[in-house]
Amino acid sequence: MQHVSAIREPLVTGGKTLHDVTQDICYQVEAKPNIRWIGAMSVALFFLGIFFYSVYRTLWYGIGEWGLNKTVGWAWDITNFVWWVGIGHAGTLISAVLLLFRQKWRSSINRAAEAMTIFAVICAAMFPVLHMGRPWLAFYVFPLQNTLGSLWVNFNSPLLWDVFAISTYFTVSLVFWYTGLVPDFASIRDRAKGPIAKFSYSMLSMGWTGSAKAWSRYETVSLILAGVSTPLVLSVHTIVSMDFATAVVPGWHTTIFPPYFVAGAIFSGFAMVLTLMLITRVVFKLEDYITLEHIALMNKIMMVTGSIVGVAYITEFFIAWYSQVEYEQYAFLNRATGPYWWAYAMMMTCNVITPQLVWFRRVRYSIGLTFILSIVVNIGMWFERFVIIVTSLHRDYLPSSWAMFSPTIIDIGVFVGTLGLFFTLFLLFAKFFPVINMAEIKAILKYTVDNGPTYSNNPGHHAPATITTVTPGVPASAPVTYDKHD
Repeated sequence: MQHVSAIREPLVTGGKTLHDVTQDICYQVEAKPNIRWIGAMSVALFFLGIFFYSVYRTLWYGIGEWGLNKTVGWAWDITNFVWWVGIGHAGTLISAVLLLFRQKWRSSINRAAEAMTIFAVICAAMFPVLHMGRPWLAFYVFPLQNTLGSLWVNFNSPLLWDVFAISTYFTVSLVFWYTGLVPDFASIRDRAKGPIAKFSYSMLSMGWTGSAKAWSRYETVSLILAGVSTPLVLSVHTIVSMDFATAVVPGWHTTIFPPYFVAGAIFSGFAMVLTLMLITRVVFKLEDYITLEHIALMNKIMMVTGSIVGVAYITEFFIAWYSQVEYEQYAFLNRATGPYWWAYAMMMTCNVITPQLVWFRRVRYSIGLTFILSIVVNIGMWFERFVIIVTSLHRDYLPSSWAMFSPTIIDIGVFVGTLGLFFTLFLLFAKFFPVINMAEIKAILKYTVDNGPTYSNNPGHHAPATITTVTPGVPASAPVTYDKHD
């Protein structure tokens, strides 16, 4: 009798050994930058230059450089803030929630997703500070003692909740990201040849020895941080949504915003992870570690969260009708049929219709289509935030104050510039830090009949059970066949 195991695609292809994993991932750090990296960095630095120029104009001439007016006091700045915070959400979900659920497929993408979270939050934090007009007084948002009289923050304001939520989110994400990097820094330290590299990675690895006690504490700290981070997946964007939901503006004052914003954040975050990982896969030739299976699984999560967002759009219209409040009803009709109808149409097309293509297997496993889809989704999520903010403000209770918003070249420059900042930081990270978690990749190379899936090259054939072991000098995917007889 033969034992037949379930068939599942391997998470690491190419018959990698433990040495191969170290060599492939450390090589990207140790080797000179290739032409693809230099080209990508050149484009990112160009947009970063646009960012610095736009920020200079904003700080020197004031907020009048933006397209804001008395009616639309929030526009591109807060749209971009919410968009960047949402993008950072997938990093926490992949790092913390999927770790607690023991999803092994996260191992190839968690490091880059965590870095994406940190860089996205940095970009997001720029906009509220710039919108203050006097960013050198930004410390007033914190409850600090001061010598300028009875000045104190308003703890009832969701804007202050944002300060605590974003700062906590950034701090925990940074600690989680750095903790996972320590063992890999030690691997690079042990291989480093130049004195500067050896000193730098020695400092970064903080004396990591790889002992059993060190690994035990590493696993414990990772689980604790995952437990702390998991509530942040829900709380951070919930608090961001309350910037709007606690207002009395028609189109904002609704209780569906917290779950709606959280689902949208995960949706846009996974889209950005896909964009980054597909670029990284090509630039650093990591096709054996970021496989089609990883891409398909991320596509599925994107499809589910996109469907949740679509239900939220429909629910908003239903509640506006059910409330029988004419102002709410007009706000939503104005979104769909008013002067910004094109933005609403773009939002619905990119966020609701396009992700349904992922139901088709050919789309899920297509590199080119997935890359296009990931960009389309993030375009749609940006328009969602624009529609929520601008269309709710530009026509208020007083028709004489109705106004239109048009972005200036500085508005556009600041937003495009933050994209340059984001990709500059990510490319530097990918070059000088290991972009894939070597320790976790090595842990998933070993699969046995008893504790994990076995693989077959022919899905339609019931082959004897195969055991994939990690033996020095033997490819990790080399099958050893055992026939079990009575």
